[in-house]
Amino acid sequence: MKFFLDSANVEEINEIASMGLLDGVTTNPSLVAKEKGQKEFSKIIKNICKIVKGPVSAEVLSTDFDSMVKEGLKLSKIDKHVVVKLPMTKDGIRATRFLSKKKISVNVTLIFTSTQALIAAKAGAAYVSPFIGRLDDISTNGMNLVHEISEIFINYGFPTEILVASIRNPIHIVDAARLGADIATIPYKVLIQLFNHPLTDIGLEKFLSDWNKK
Repeated sequence: MKFFLDSANVEEINEIASMGLLDGVTTNPSLVAKEKGQKEFSKIIKNICKIVKGPVSAEVLSTDFDSMVKEGLKLSKIDKHVVVKLPMTKDGIRATRFLSKKKISVNVTLIFTSTQALIAAKAGAAYVSPFIGRLDDISTNGMNLVHEISEIFINYGFPTEILVASIRNPIHIVDAARLGADIATIPYKVLIQLFNHPLTDIGLEKFLSDWNKK
């Protein structure tokens, strides 16, 4: 499974990249706004691409087809690693089709049903982003969606990758990996939690204690 960091914070991205764990990054308007990047959006994305040298999702702010295409083309010119992130709407799918035909990678976001994922794949999306945490928030099992999408893509040989988003905890990552998802895009806080286990801490403390005994 590939690990993407769901962040626009350069320090976080640098830290995870230095460990050799980072395969890509996803951003969205909310994450960029937290870094006060509204006026320097292109610069932030370019800096992230220099660090990661892998897929970096940059989301359009437009909602109509013509504006999405115009914005998507502009984003794609920032760096060769940029993946244009488009919403799961009729105009978003039209823009996905248009941009994918121009060999521009598209990540269709805000996927909440397997039919939405199927539509995006048929339109040529390189990635689909099912938001499993938000489904869990409304008492629906988000992992069931990942399972359905995986089955459908395998059945029909779609090259579209499943990018599991809205991850809330390490269990989401384990479940996504077991279901065969291609990518998990993980908030920094959750990714750091993957390192932790109380028995690891206890074991290390005992080893050091035994070594230092006189």
